[in-house]
Amino acid sequence: MNRIVTLIFFLFTNIAVAQQLTLKGSIRDADGFPIPFATIVKEGSSIGTSANKEGHFNLSLPEGRHQLSISAVGYKQKTITVKPPQHDSLIIHLDGEIYTLQEVVIGNREDPAYSIIRKAIKKRPYYLKETGPYHAHVYIKGLQRLIKAPKKFFGVDMNEIGEEIGLDSARKGIIYLSESESKITVNPPKDFKEEMISSKISGDNKAFSFNRASELQLNFYENYQHIVEGLSNRPFISPIADNALAYYRYQYLGTAEEKGKTIIKIKVIPKRKAEPLYKGNIYIIEGEWRIHSVNFLLDKESSINFVDSLNLKQLYTEVTENKWMPSNIQLDFKAGLLGFQVGGYFTAIYQNYTFIDAPDKRLFREVLSISGDVNKKDSLYWAKNRPVPLSPEEQKDYIAKDSLYRFHQSKAYLDSIDRKNNRFKPLTFLTSGYNYRNRYKKESIRFNGLLTSMLFNSVEGLAINYGINYNRQLDSGLNRYFRINGRIRYGFANKHLNGIVSTDLPVKNQTFVLSGGRDVLDLNNQGSLPTLLNSLYTLFVGENYQKLYEKTFASIAWSNTLPGNIKISLQAEWSNRHWLPNASGFTFRDRNSNKLTSNNPLQPDADVPLFTDNKSTKVRVGLSYDFSNRYAMYPTGKRYLVSKYPTFGIQYTKGIKNVLGSDVDYDLLTTSVQKNNMGLGLYGKVSFSVSAGSFFNNKQLFYPDYKHFNGNRILLVDQQLSSFLALDYYQYSTPSNFVEAHMEYNLGGMFVSKVPLLRKLKLEELIGLHYLHTSELSNYSELHVGLQWKMIRLMYAHSRSAAQPLNQTNTLRIALKLF
Repeated sequence: MNRIVTLIFFLFTNIAVAQQLTLKGSIRDADGFPIPFATIVKEGSSIGTSANKEGHFNLSLPEGRHQLSISAVGYKQKTITVKPPQHDSLIIHLDGEIYTLQEVVIGNREDPAYSIIRKAIKKRPYYLKETGPYHAHVYIKGLQRLIKAPKKFFGVDMNEIGEEIGLDSARKGIIYLSESESKITVNPPKDFKEEMISSKISGDNKAFSFNRASELQLNFYENYQHIVEGLSNRPFISPIADNALAYYRYQYLGTAEEKGKTIIKIKVIPKRKAEPLYKGNIYIIEGEWRIHSVNFLLDKESSINFVDSLNLKQLYTEVTENKWMPSNIQLDFKAGLLGFQVGGYFTAIYQNYTFIDAPDKRLFREVLSISGDVNKKDSLYWAKNRPVPLSPEEQKDYIAKDSLYRFHQSKAYLDSIDRKNNRFKPLTFLTSGYNYRNRYKKESIRFNGLLTSMLFNSVEGLAINYGINYNRQLDSGLNRYFRINGRIRYGFANKHLNGIVSTDLPVKNQTFVLSGGRDVLDLNNQGSLPTLLNSLYTLFVGENYQKLYEKTFASIAWSNTLPGNIKISLQAEWSNRHWLPNASGFTFRDRNSNKLTSNNPLQPDADVPLFTDNKSTKVRVGLSYDFSNRYAMYPTGKRYLVSKYPTFGIQYTKGIKNVLGSDVDYDLLTTSVQKNNMGLGLYGKVSFSVSAGSFFNNKQLFYPDYKHFNGNRILLVDQQLSSFLALDYYQYSTPSNFVEAHMEYNLGGMFVSKVPLLRKLKLEELIGLHYLHTSELSNYSELHVGLQWKMIRLMYAHSRSAAQPLNQTNTLRIALKLF
């Protein structure tokens, strides 16, 4: 009994000794104004925190005396001694840092900044790997605020939307507020693993924060930084990259002393506009030539996308002797478009660094782990563990948005929203369709627009292809949906009525698709000629490029992702196929009717059947693998990350004779290798696709069974990576062997950005090569060059064929990028 009492006394004594006390304070400048996001660190450790936007901070410390270092970019570091709870609230003033200029000879001599930068560049590879493997705790807060919004936007009342999302009467306020905590394991320079501990989003207690420590790895010891996907067409160049002197000018601004170290301030100036370059200041520690901190700006002159400006601040701290680590990363941004102005920030606090032995490489296969309970932490947990205190505005937003969220999830509210949005509007139904939704039951029915369902071709004449889709969410966690899609198609000229129905059945990580009915399909199953464009060309120009046939079918398909990111698919189909003749010669101008060709692409002057009626039973098996062994684990399951290697695929199709009356007997084996947007650093990116195949048995097959290619013969192109720009849609389809290759090089504005009148458009240069070999065509090749603005392309293409060496073509194409 005495031992138990002694043990209890011992436990309570140690709990009391280890009790954590909260130190509160405020960081201000010499004039009393708050210094946002200053860093507070306990000396000799990685225990620390950051001030919020208003300069306030909280720091948990054990009882006793502690020395704290307070730092902020552009201010003189300060060291103070505190003793909680004696000092439970502090106001700490930081003086602006004064950088003393050393005596420099003015004249033709090089600015001393260049010598310093060269030394930093020389040490860059060492500091990139210096720390070795480590653990750390990362807290991230993200906030986005609507600063300005119009009263109306394309006829939509923005006051009403603002009220729904919690904005004030002037349509201003926080539109996104989130916090997250993560534990990271890093083995420099590339291996990274993140385990999210907690996540909180204002106004949605079921969602997971977008904040990722992996997205805020601003390492200026790397030659290039990507920062945010899509922010720039090319990665940004570090001011101490190996080739930095070719891109930057430097200006020595002076030195300051900090804890016996000399900090050198250097101004970084881009040599050229419209290049992915920083402007601002970098601070270097003399003698060690390592980065102390940075304060950089990216703006329109840096050719950034979707934001007007992005300010980056990063501060390093010495967590152990001669090991400096990031303690704070701050991103502030502003953006404006179409009358909207948005501003916000992301801040990351790094603390509790622990240096470890090199982990097993297999540990880093799981790059991110988010369990289902990380968003279940209550307000008491956050009040205790949040290193950066909330501002009054943020506190108010959490309370208001959480209340608003509960109201928005109520059946009464959801029903009221549905009653309003489900009102039938005849004009809207004609143009864009009608959507009936029941938010409470998480189901919807979509009716297509009547006018947008109309089409025209020479086989059916005027036709309607009308669809209805039903969706129901099976669970909110896994985002699995049960879907039924149906379409009815009627041609007013040939008087054929067709209809199909299909359904998606998700089963865990697998998907089953059942479909059947009768439909009108393109003889070239690549879908290279959009229906709308074919309708316009037929009616206005008299060029009926699309060739069609009718198919009655039943199909079942299954797909799954196996361990190791091997994707497998299986499909079985029975069909009865019927060739269709032209039934209409109508065009808007009578003289264009003479230009219409038959529905037989191989005999355009004679409307004779391309193939006899036939039945087909076939089975298709496909496998693909991209060598990706890195994945993120979400509550919804494992998601593999995009591999740096190409994706390899193999597909086998078997046409089975005499099964269900089948007339076909063939075997087709195809292989492929493909990679999109393979980065080349500053030199843009490359996409390529190569495929080859063989009908090693072609005893009996019909034209729809041939291998078809993605051709094009019109000005406007829906361009995929496998698209040819001038190849006939049907003439070169093959029942034998083939080799097909495509490559495109996107230079990302490398040259256009240097042209003053063009650089503001942020155009990207394109160079492409295309090749096709079949026994019928021999060797066919295309070269294209062009410019891309966002998703729109203008391209010039030159093509030639070995089978017809005199038949070389030069064409102009306007394309929409689809890859």
